[in-house]
Amino acid sequence: MIQKALKTELDPNVVQREFFERCAGASRFVWNWGLGRKQEVRQWNQLPTVHMKYPSAMDLHKELVVKKLGELAWLYDLPKSVAQESLRDLDKAYTNLFQHGYGWPKFKSKKWAKKSFRFNGENIEVADNAVRLPLIGWVKLKERGYLLPEGAVHLLSVTVSEQGGKWFVSTSVEESTTPIRVPKDAPVVGIDRGLKTLAVLSDGKTVESPKALAHGERKLKRLQRAVSRKKKGSMNRAKAVQKLSRAHLTITNVRKDALNKATTELAKAKSVYVVEDLAVRGMMANHRLAKSIADASWTELVRQLEYKAAWYGSAVVKADRFYPSTKRCSNCGNVKEQMPLGERTYRCERCDMVLDRDLNASRNLSQWPLVQRTLETPVKAGVQAARPMPVREAGIVVGG
Repeated sequence: MIQKALKTELDPNVVQREFFERCAGASRFVWNWGLGRKQEVRQWNQLPTVHMKYPSAMDLHKELVVKKLGELAWLYDLPKSVAQESLRDLDKAYTNLFQHGYGWPKFKSKKWAKKSFRFNGENIEVADNAVRLPLIGWVKLKERGYLLPEGAVHLLSVTVSEQGGKWFVSTSVEESTTPIRVPKDAPVVGIDRGLKTLAVLSDGKTVESPKALAHGERKLKRLQRAVSRKKKGSMNRAKAVQKLSRAHLTITNVRKDALNKATTELAKAKSVYVVEDLAVRGMMANHRLAKSIADASWTELVRQLEYKAAWYGSAVVKADRFYPSTKRCSNCGNVKEQMPLGERTYRCERCDMVLDRDLNASRNLSQWPLVQRTLETPVKAGVQAARPMPVREAGIVVGG
């Protein structure tokens, strides 16, 4: 069983849009209320004689049910799962804090918080051109037949979100699939990620980069200036902000569309891919390259390739971060002491080989000596590390 998420745009009417706004506001309110309760318990626990248990999502929901009988009676007009899922998200945020070192959860502001809410899979129906949501009924879809994937056996949840004035729905489903094993003697292909091109493969093929931000940056600057010139709180400023948000949405969709098409094609084409385990966060400290690295989405490229490899029977192996793929000669194995970033052609002093820098690096990755051992221990090495709930968006694919 694997989990997938399918995302497409909704076509709501005026009443449904108002209902979505209320649900998003209720989800934000419940998050802030639950976070305040948890912070209150934390402050009490700082006293030497007090040892209170952090309230779980279940505990907070029981308190919320009592409050709904009084001051929070307006929550009865909305589906109960909106509050439940918001409290579960809060629990997950604290789990990420204590177990994975994420930052502290923050209060959500109406000005910047993303408008979204989630229903559980109960009482949800999906048709060819519409989806039936609790209390609001059937909502039309912009695309027909997209939310009914073949092989789906169970609907887990439905998330509704807003971006750029448009509303989207994402369904999380479980599919029954038979895992495909990668043969040990499968051919290995190295992938070197770059900025001029998205990736260069060791067999000579290249994946072109859309450079979405670079092409749309001029328009973004113009729209941002238009926002700054409008009076705060005015309708003109709100319209300008929405135009800016839609421009950002267009850039995001162009990038995601290119990434998903490329990773799907790669996952289906070869059996084993070797990519370098780059310290992307550290590389972003270089302010001359940070914008281009972010626009290339190196981490997202590998993330999508990993979970799609598990779908289509291929594997992704991460080479050691300190493997000299750039300085090493793919022909004779000679390793240079220095290889400046501006030197785009690799010239070997030992065997006189002359080759493109990125192509040489990808060939070195395909020759990484620990590939076979990594394939035999996929759990420890991260091979086929399929992440849960990748998202594929109608027309514009998001996360897989």
